[in-house]
Amino acid sequence: MSELLSLTHALAWPLALTLAWMAGELLYRWANVPRISIYGLCGFVFGNLSSGYLPPAQADNFMMLANLGFGLILFELGYRINLRWLRTNPWLLLTSLLEAGLTWAAVYYVSRICGLAVLPACLLAALAMASSPAGLLRIVNEQGGGGQVTERAMHLTALNCVLAVFVFNVTVGFGVFQTSGDVVHASWTGLVVLAASSGLGAAMGYLLPLWQRIAGHARSNSTLTFAVFVFLLVAITHVLKLSPVLAALTFGLVARHRRVTLSPAQRNFGALGDLLTVLLFFFVATTIAWQPTAEGLMLGLLLLLVRAMVKVAVCTATARVSGISARKGALTGVAIMPLTVFAIILIEQTRRSGVDLFDTLAPLAPLAAMAMILEVLAPILTQIALRGARESGLAKYKNAEKKEDQDAAA
Repeated sequence: MSELLSLTHALAWPLALTLAWMAGELLYRWANVPRISIYGLCGFVFGNLSSGYLPPAQADNFMMLANLGFGLILFELGYRINLRWLRTNPWLLLTSLLEAGLTWAAVYYVSRICGLAVLPACLLAALAMASSPAGLLRIVNEQGGGGQVTERAMHLTALNCVLAVFVFNVTVGFGVFQTSGDVVHASWTGLVVLAASSGLGAAMGYLLPLWQRIAGHARSNSTLTFAVFVFLLVAITHVLKLSPVLAALTFGLVARHRRVTLSPAQRNFGALGDLLTVLLFFFVATTIAWQPTAEGLMLGLLLLLVRAMVKVAVCTATARVSGISARKGALTGVAIMPLTVFAIILIEQTRRSGVDLFDTLAPLAPLAAMAMILEVLAPILTQIALRGARESGLAKYKNAEKKEDQDAAA
């Protein structure tokens, strides 16, 4: 019996991941619930079992894999960003600045009114600015989304990520200086990390086409090529304690504008991307503890409501001047609700760099509550937004129509 228990303990993570994947597949088929919502719910349950079912010693190994899965998603999002569109329609950039800035202000002031200290309120507000690329892009790929709402949501998400990382790192740098007085450490934690991460991602974007010219453009191997380069980039940022968020986004952006071809068949990186997605959403949810989630539930719900109202209101207000209807603007605001994966990964990366302001200044229970609620609810909201805009399945329809035309021509 003891040997069986020991074996079960050793296989705890693989067994839990398998059960989460099976539950996701069944509920997606039977109830059309987004798979990633189920992965997150299962991760929260397994991570909070009183018996300590998931061995914490194995968590570090899965953290690296989760970072790789997030890196692949960030690369794909960066690849799908069109800078020319931002120049042609500057209202999109202005929408992001207004929406992120007002979200920061609203969450900060509500947090202060509810009793949080200045620095924790600033950190929480910085995280609330963001939209998680993992949740959005996974639902877009799962639903075959394509159209104005989908494209605007992806561009706003990318811009929000950059703004949130910038504000968060500057705030962390200020917190380090405030608590230690170390100017060098504070500067490295803030702006230097941002510049180094972006530069590393850009360098990788220039190396990729060089390698493709040397090795040839075999489409059958291109998915592996992208995955290997992203893995290398994430590993380097992990070791150097830089920001893989900015590095992977910049890598994808530079790769696109260096005209590196990413075929539609490679979206989501196939089976590799699917496997890492299960691990990413499951693992992130295991880091959310039940006790702070329960303690911060009321404030977390209030902050989520404030965040949602600001994002939807700004996207609606700027919709017509940016070229879409107010209804589609509101749906865009709903589509960018995901937050959890981005926030948790960013916090874990900050802790790895030796800065743990969340534990030393205040237990941000509202963040745990916000993260858990959005882990389950946000993918459903994104799915509803795409369907409300009649963009769910549009990309699949276009690809099928294109294939039929090609077959007819042949």
